[in-house]
Amino acid sequence: MHWTEWLLANEISIRLAFFFGIFLVMAGWEVYRPCRPLLFSRWFRWSNNLALVFFNSLLLKIVFPVAAVGVAHFVSMKQWGLFSQLPLPEPLEIILAVFLLDLLIYVQHVIFHKVPMLWRLHKTHHADPDYDVTTGARFHPIEILLSMLIKMAVIFLLGPAAVAVLIFEVLLNGTAMFNHSNIQLPRRLDSLLRYLMVTPDMHRVHHSRIRRETDSNYGFALSCWDRCFKTYIAQPTEGHKGMKIGLTGMDNPKQTSRLDGILMIPFRDER
Repeated sequence: MHWTEWLLANEISIRLAFFFGIFLVMAGWEVYRPCRPLLFSRWFRWSNNLALVFFNSLLLKIVFPVAAVGVAHFVSMKQWGLFSQLPLPEPLEIILAVFLLDLLIYVQHVIFHKVPMLWRLHKTHHADPDYDVTTGARFHPIEILLSMLIKMAVIFLLGPAAVAVLIFEVLLNGTAMFNHSNIQLPRRLDSLLRYLMVTPDMHRVHHSRIRRETDSNYGFALSCWDRCFKTYIAQPTEGHKGMKIGLTGMDNPKQTSRLDGILMIPFRDER
């Protein structure tokens, strides 16, 4: 069996193994050596954030029985999209596809900040009053569905190999948990890693209540996009331990951290 066939045949097992493996590592690291003290009970926030993750996963399975990897396999079989027209070696095609899909996530993230209606949805992610490994998967169900539609549309246009989409999905989920973790890497290591990937200190700036900082550091996996498009801020004005996380005016834990309140965030009167 070709290695790509093996990956596709074991897609669910691979994704679950990476998710739980990275989650347990980052959660344990947060408990052992946190960067910031949490304002609210970890178990209260985690139970609600993870309940939202479970609900979103179930909703995606119902609305899109064939996930992004399945769509990519179908498109490749039909030889649709840009990559089907380019005679590239398989390893190069996979690298380019992952690179372009990560750029898509950056552009989509910027758009969800700039368009008021989409920002209402994305506020669900930013309204978390604390910043830890569960924040990385905390998104409103409508945003999750829109993101999947956008991803599928891009897959139809690009025609990437299904294994490239699988690698990208695993990379995206893993880096989201890593860079949302309540940890602080040694300064030298953080500076070195930033040349390639988004670190927790880099992305934490994005969750500042200062709007200029909220509208920066949009990258999830690769750090190059923020540097290229001039949206990079190295450090928060108030420092990592002094900065305020969340959104101004959203401090009631029943509205920001309880599942029913989280789901209602986009529909709340902003005044």
